[in-house]
Amino acid sequence: MPEVLDLCDQVPIACHAWNGDRTQIALSPNSTEVNIYEKSGSSFELKHVLKGHGQRVRGVDWAPNSNQIVTCGDDRNAYVWTKQSDGTWKPMLVLLRINRAATCVKWSPNETKFAVGCGAKLISVCYFEKEQDWWVSKHIKKPIQSTVLSLDWHPNNCLLAAGSADFKCRVYSGYVKEIEDKPAPTSWGKKMPFGNCMAEFANGRGGWVHSVSFSPNGEKVCWVGHNSSITVADSTKDNLLTVVEGTYLPLLSCTFLSETSLLAAGHDCSPMLFDVGGDKLDFKKRLDEAGTKKAAGGVSAMDKFRTMDSKGTDAKKGTVVDSIHQNAITSIVIHSGAKSSGVKKVSTSGNDGLLAIWDV
Repeated sequence: MPEVLDLCDQVPIACHAWNGDRTQIALSPNSTEVNIYEKSGSSFELKHVLKGHGQRVRGVDWAPNSNQIVTCGDDRNAYVWTKQSDGTWKPMLVLLRINRAATCVKWSPNETKFAVGCGAKLISVCYFEKEQDWWVSKHIKKPIQSTVLSLDWHPNNCLLAAGSADFKCRVYSGYVKEIEDKPAPTSWGKKMPFGNCMAEFANGRGGWVHSVSFSPNGEKVCWVGHNSSITVADSTKDNLLTVVEGTYLPLLSCTFLSETSLLAAGHDCSPMLFDVGGDKLDFKKRLDEAGTKKAAGGVSAMDKFRTMDSKGTDAKKGTVVDSIHQNAITSIVIHSGAKSSGVKKVSTSGNDGLLAIWDV
């Protein structure tokens, strides 16, 4: 059984991220704030509340080595939070130069830059300019036709995968010559000027691309779409696509666990493990073990109204499903281990306000 944390009192968790030693977690309870909890014994205690955004926070990522937190939100802003000597967190505004909501954010592997996706049909690649003492950005625009929903960095710190609402997954060059050396050639291509689209993939018969993930060596990229599909592209085999269109509900998040396995989850409320081998992508198992449905029992008229209003369900029909999560899983984050050496644990969060830590 996974370790289950109820930190938000059934309020949906918009996003979450762990610090380097996994003793602290930053999450946004579907609001303008980001809460930081610290492990104390067998439980987690609220230690800090990061306040700065004017509208709902959409993305958070915690750099394990530099210990900096980056957040983005509907207010079209991003902040880099640095912990001070007195224990407080100080924000620094990032110059994103966008006119639509920021939807996702991701630190690069060496933590010298990060990428922000948004509704303005572009990606902001941000880095720190020492001379001016601020975070500035460069834009990747073409040929994105809709909101960028997900991002992931290649292990070489330069290539960037992006999934968007125009039914496409793309691999771009995020090489910033001002702060890093010229990258070596990869299986995705040799020339990598900033913003160059190295590969573009259509998501089958259509469907927003909710999540993307590079494999540990960076030669493969996987993504999940709103058409209940999961796809893997192999750059070493002329961008060969392996697609599975299941009978499950749409998936919202995915990540490689190793070169031969990946995990995905979404509206089915249960993480699903897939085996990746050659040109095959096979469903292996659900991490959830089927539980027992619980009847809602007798309820008052007021309780029935509250249930229908808050959850869109009828209490008489029961609101407990056969899974740990009782609503869609929106985020999968690596908890223990690494893609390169094998992931040991992952954490999932969703619209039910629960956060679960799974052994994989």
